Amino acid sequence: MADKLVLLDTWPSPFGMRVRIALKEKGLNYEYKEENLREKSPLLLKMNPVHKKIPVLIHNAKPISESLVIVQYIDEVWKEKSPFLPNDPYQRATERFWADYIDKKIFEIGRKLWMTKGEEHEKAKNDFIECLKVLEGELGEKPYLGGAKMGFLDVALIPYYSWFYSYETCGKFKTEEECPKLVDWAKKCMEKESVSKSLPDSEKIYAFVLQLKRRYGIE
Repeated sequence: MADKLVLLDTWPSPFGMRVRIALKEKGLNYEYKEENLREKSPLLLKMNPVHKKIPVLIHNAKPISESLVIVQYIDEVWKEKSPFLPNDPYQRATERFWADYIDKKIFEIGRKLWMTKGEEHEKAKNDFIECLKVLEGELGEKPYLGGAKMGFLDVALIPYYSWFYSYETCGKFKTEEECPKLVDWAKKCMEKESVSKSLPDSEKIYAFVLQLKRRYGIE
């Protein structure tokens, strides 16, 4: 019996983008179900009753939640197809450490760039740029964060590239001026069809951010 894969997701989510990239990198076919997070579907509530969040990958009726967990699951189940994580345990642990850093820093600080004002906003901008510089330092002279080819850590970070325009516009800075090597890395990742077809247009993301600002009464 062929594997049946269903992805519960919502288009602007960088977490969902990770899973889309991973599925495309492995050449896997799947059914996409767009979720309305203001009116969550019965299927989402059933498949992820603990957090009630996307993304959820349903593999042969069994749900897997949390984007980094899903990407690792995909890598383990279809390990013969271009593995994301290295074989060496220390290198695997290092990539997981940096992926955890991305999850704890980029999303929350980036959110503050469009949700806050004044001193808090200025601090968020400085913190965000500092995080990017730390990641640029980890990239070093490598073509990808994963080394010679795109791997787990690249999949974890590249979805935020679609949000960079919104962060820059709200924060009044230019990522390319602050972290040129990181932007070069992002452009290299975008040359891969699995990435370019999984990331929405940056201006569409910005329009979505403006909708959120209006919804929350943020001017």
